[in-house]
Amino acid sequence: MTAVDQGAQGAERTLGQLVASATAEMSALVHDEIALAKAELREDVRRGATGGISISIAGVFALFSLPVLSFAAAYGIHNLGLGLAWSFLIVGVAFLLLAGLLALIAVSKFKKVKPPERSIASVKETAAVLQTVKPHPRPVSDQAVGVARSSS
Repeated sequence: MTAVDQGAQGAERTLGQLVASATAEMSALVHDEIALAKAELREDVRRGATGGISISIAGVFALFSLPVLSFAAAYGIHNLGLGLAWSFLIVGVAFLLLAGLLALIAVSKFKKVKPPERSIASVKETAAVLQTVKPHPRPVSDQAVGVARSSS
């Protein structure tokens, strides 16, 4: 079909048919876009779940390695000629110092956390504007004479 034939055929269609055709095509387009978005989200969720599981397993392995590494450090210090009890005490104190340092870093970061000041100011400004707005008076009709109004 040439463009002239299509134009002639389109001219024969009524306005209702054109609107129905456009509506159907828009509906199909929206459905296709939704299907594409679902497919993309499904793939992203699958990737995110795989990544989350992988990082969880890595965390479990790292947690299980801490006692082994602690024993290895203590026995390593013991092999340098220090008593076994002192070796374990040194490793324990090193862990406590590391925990204290991390706690100090965390406290300093928490002290820097502030409330969302711009959002609070925006909400207060919006509330102030809404408090100054007055409703438009409604015309009283003959039918509404016996009806109680809830607005002041």
